[in-house]
Amino acid sequence: MALGDRGTRADRAGHRAAGVVGAARSPRRSRPAPVRRNGFEAKPEPVPGAARRAVRLLFDAARTGPFWLLAGTFAICGASTNGIMWTHFAPAAHDHGMPTTMAASLLAVVGVVNVAGTIGSGWLTDRFSPQLLLAGYYALRGLSLLALPALFGPTVQPAMIGFVVLFGLLDVATVPPTIALCRQVFGAGGAIVFGWVSAAHQVGAGMIAYFGAVARDLLGSYDAVWIGAAALCAAAALMAFAIRRSSGPDPA
Repeated sequence: MALGDRGTRADRAGHRAAGVVGAARSPRRSRPAPVRRNGFEAKPEPVPGAARRAVRLLFDAARTGPFWLLAGTFAICGASTNGIMWTHFAPAAHDHGMPTTMAASLLAVVGVVNVAGTIGSGWLTDRFSPQLLLAGYYALRGLSLLALPALFGPTVQPAMIGFVVLFGLLDVATVPPTIALCRQVFGAGGAIVFGWVSAAHQVGAGMIAYFGAVARDLLGSYDAVWIGAAALCAAAALMAFAIRRSSGPDPA
């Protein structure tokens, strides 16, 4: 009898241990459990009028000054990153004798470093004024672009590495404070308004990509393009200071 009790207890302990191991190995849900009605899984009901609400929020936001300041700063963000760096950096470096593969490797470093810059910017945005952060980011980006023409050469020097790291930290750092300002100004509609602000980012990137190439063809150099992008960043820094958090509508 005692042996039977021991065997039963051992079996129960084994079942419990197997259950613990199985629970530890089973992946956790990445989303809430589905809602069930009458024993069957219920699909989420679609919300009608989403497109109409997005357009209405655009028209409501477009009647406010902060929207145009946010759209303007983000257009300059696109112009000074996708529009000029990601489009014209490698050709400009090639103009100074740098192999294209080396210039592309420098851009890859920018892409890696901007992950840390974005995370750090999110942390800072939770703790400090997004207006001041945004102004500081654009000011530093403008100064770095202003210095870039003097850093080009056939080989990579330490100063160019410093530029690449700094620009990488600033590359996507403008996104968290811009999102925070959209939320502060436009309340519950801030996420949708940020979508429209992001459209301005693409417009700015496309314009500077095109006109930067035109300037290179006409002038034979990218120097004026970098200086112009730096001036735009200075304007964006001033515009960021002018954004007020309570001037827009708060649509539901």
